Amino acid sequence: MKKVVIYTGDLCVHCDWAIALLNRKNIKFTEYNVAQDASKREEMLKKSNGARTVPQIFIGEHHIGGNAELQALENDGKLDTLLKN
Repeated sequence: MKKVVIYTGDLCVHCDWAIALLNRKNIKFTEYNVAQDASKREEMLKKSNGARTVPQIFIGEHHIGGNAELQALENDGKLDTLLKN
């Protein structure tokens, strides 16, 4: 399975929803809170081409986007395939 990284922030319901989906599917992930670590905020901005909202989610080197995009992948049945390929 590809590495999953999620950049989150404080008091972020969309982050909570994304994490809940990953946990429900037993997908291991690394979480970085950009509100608490400025270096991770800079890393997120570079990797996401300047996207400032959280969450920002990456599967392998592929930038998924935020919670809405993650949920859409799951609803379309594409998330599992993306994690494996």
